[in-house]
Amino acid sequence: MADTPSPSLRRLAEALEQAGMTAMTAPNGEAMLDTLKAVSPDLVVMEVALPGLGGFEVANRIRHDPTFSHIPFIFRTEQMDTQNVLRGLAAGGLDYISKSRPVEEMVARIQAHLRVTFETRTLRLTLDACHRPTIGVTADGCLSWHTPAAASLLSGLFVSWQPHMPLPSALRDVCAELAKQGPASGHRTIELNGAMRSTIEGGSLECIAGAAMPDGTLGVTLLLRRAGEEERRLATRHNLTTREAQVLFWISRGKSNRDISEVLGISARTVNKHLEQIFAKLGVENRASAAAIAVKTSTK
Repeated sequence: MADTPSPSLRRLAEALEQAGMTAMTAPNGEAMLDTLKAVSPDLVVMEVALPGLGGFEVANRIRHDPTFSHIPFIFRTEQMDTQNVLRGLAAGGLDYISKSRPVEEMVARIQAHLRVTFETRTLRLTLDACHRPTIGVTADGCLSWHTPAAASLLSGLFVSWQPHMPLPSALRDVCAELAKQGPASGHRTIELNGAMRSTIEGGSLECIAGAAMPDGTLGVTLLLRRAGEEERRLATRHNLTTREAQVLFWISRGKSNRDISEVLGISARTVNKHLEQIFAKLGVENRASAAAIAVKTSTK
């Protein structure tokens, strides 16, 4: 790309506009990266030969920056030798297309890639809409991508963290453990305190292993738990007293009546009395059923 778009690029932009798409151009690689910070396009058409940063270097930065890594890109070039095609695909390009091909073919290819891109983006936005801020992590716990809500959560939770940075060390270690064990690894909890440079004291961050993605990353849902939040949710959802909600919370954590009595500073007999009321209000007959309801409530 140049300050003044080339005739072929101008024809492509006009064809995309006629097909109902909005086309933006950037004069060089640095300008393209600056544009991505302000605008999140559905697809980037990457020239291999760019002034300053070349197309492959720009692609590498996009792929390794979680803020941009969800943005797909295809290469458009005159260099169609096998070595360059393989290099473009290895850099993460979805396609590698010759400038000599008809502009109609380029538009059709872009439309096909956009359909897939739209489905992927819709999935990530759906996770946020369902209050499931999610990140994608590699086998060593490195951040590969994030939903908008996950980036907002982490930026507000950890001092000085920004979406282009590596995950905080404690979170990275937990994510690496989950990724190593795969989708069936359940969840891990990180206690938030001053040592973690967290803006919240006394809360916790629950990391729940989700599905394995086609790119090899593991989806990890992040749920912020503030002190006392789960007990308040249990009380509100199931019409429990504060003490009953506390007892139910610790039941869901696998604690015995003796453990609960020590934690809450009440007698084991009082714990039993609360359990009777809890079972009646939940319509269950045993601890296992009550715990299952509590766990289901806490994950909604």
